[in-house]
Amino acid sequence: MGQLCFTMKHGICALSIVPVRAEASDKSELVSQLLFGDLYKVVENRKKWLRIRMQYDGYEGWIDRNQHNAIDEKTFVDLENAATAYVYDTVNMLAINGDDSHSIILQGSTLYHPNNSTYWWFNKRIKSAGQVISQPQSKEKLVEIAFTYLNAPYLWGGRNPFGIDCSGFSQIVYKLGGHKIPRDAKDQALLGEPLSFIEEAEPGDLAFFDNAEGLIVHVGILLENNFIIHASGKVRLDRLDQHGIYNAETREHTHRLRVIKKIF
Repeated sequence: MGQLCFTMKHGICALSIVPVRAEASDKSELVSQLLFGDLYKVVENRKKWLRIRMQYDGYEGWIDRNQHNAIDEKTFVDLENAATAYVYDTVNMLAINGDDSHSIILQGSTLYHPNNSTYWWFNKRIKSAGQVISQPQSKEKLVEIAFTYLNAPYLWGGRNPFGIDCSGFSQIVYKLGGHKIPRDAKDQALLGEPLSFIEEAEPGDLAFFDNAEGLIVHVGILLENNFIIHASGKVRLDRLDQHGIYNAETREHTHRLRVIKKIF
């Protein structure tokens, strides 16, 4: 096996963003991102790279070993079962009590043991400078959350306000709203109740779109009056009709509607 061995270790993201790649190479495709506080398991161990499985959604990919932050199994389990809060501000500053250090973290990051805005970080207390969400939210709040990402640039594999893809957008908005859905659009489309007509849908429901082969390749969040917010070039607003997404700027349909799903 050479330098390749198999392990099952545990980690937590201690940086604002960690790239998750399809292969063990800096040149490989970005497939997702870890955000601060994300838990993961190490399922394959190489000299410079680790294959990880995200605890939140089971998604797998490779991270640079230098960006790995190991924790023991007991800590992992304790955090997995701990009270959590999600960062709501686009950019948030954490102050770590006792050593005068700070960390910049982004919207969608996870904080543990919330207690009057004070959180746990490796036997230290950290203080959040901004807003957090710690309770499940309504569909109306989901729409409000979605609008905080408006004009965020599109980035394949992205999950943050400075670069996000279509399914990363729907997943992180639902995460902030307290509702867990998978990472990819094709898997998100397996959830919920299908709706027969656009008129049956409510703001906050998800619309899915397919390609010529019938594969789900895009997702967006429905708004009032047949509008949709989705990541395509950037997080943008467009019209939705029975054919799909209509871009008024280019005067064409850009995505073909497959199904609308009510997730909750």
